[in-house]
Order: sequence, then structure tokens, then C-alpha cells
Amino acid sequence: MKRRMKTIVALGIMIVLTGLGCCACGEQGSSSDNLEGSLSEIMASLYEKADLEQDFRDVLDSFETYELTDELEVSILGTDQITYQEGVVSMPMMSSMAYQCVLLRVEESDVDTVKQALKDNANPDKWVCVSAETTLIESRGNVIFFIMSDKNIAYAMNSAFQNL
Repeated sequence: MKRRMKTIVALGIMIVLTGLGCCACGEQGSSSDNLEGSLSEIMASLYEKADLEQDFRDVLDSFETYELTDELEVSILGTDQITYQEGVVSMPMMSSMAYQCVLLRVEESDVDTVKQALKDNANPDKWVCVSAETTLIESRGNVIFFIMSDKNIAYAMNSAFQNL
């Protein structure tokens, strides 16, 4: 009887441990927080979904979203020492407004390092005669959101990013 009880307990423990192992492995492998689609599509979605004031929406036609290139890295990111897989920047072509919104797709293991590099190198005073009121750097999975603008716009765009 004791031997049968020990066998049942041992089997029960094995079943529980196997179940926990499967749950842990499944959770580790899933990257449900990663955003799907191109960064240009994600940027368009941010503008569509963000709760932006009408006067800002009225000037969006003068904004352009384009791929981040080596030549633009220092002026946009503040450094050319950031490694990313894909990058886009959105900003007005001609404006007296201090504004840029950047999306970077990086290796998941590099997210914190890249966010810190952006914080260390962001220059909200880079525009002539104007400064960005707010700088926000957030992430969802392997996508980093980096915006410099006035406070209301920055937080509206960040909220849209977090809700994607």
C-alpha cells in the first residue's frame, strides 16, 4: 500500500512539473508583444489612432515618413552607434514646429541598450529657434518609439503606440 501511494505521489509530481514546464516554454517562446507589419504602416496607424488636436492634424499633410538612413542617424537619433534592423522617421518638411517621431525595430536583446542610447543622445534643442517640450522613449516587444515634440502630441502618440 505504501509503495502504491509513493508511485501515485511521484506520478502526480511528474504531471505537475511537466505541465509547468510546458507552460513556461510556451510563454518564453511567444512574442505576442511584438508589433507586426512594416514600421511605415505602424507609423500611419499611430497618426490614424492618436487623439490629436485638429490643428496638428491639419498640418500632417506637410509631414513625411521615410526610412532612416546612415546619413540621417546622427541628426535624428543623436548618434550613429545604434544598431537596428529597420527604422523610420516622421517629421514635417517645412515647419517652425519641433517634432520628430521615430520607430526602430531592434533585436529584442538590444531594446534596453538602444533605449538608453537614445536617452543619452536625444537633443530636444536641435531645431533652430524652437525646442521640443517632451522626449519619450518607449517600447513594445522589439519596436522602440522615440518622439520629441510638445507634451500633448507626444503623449497622444505614445498612447496610440501602447494601444496598438
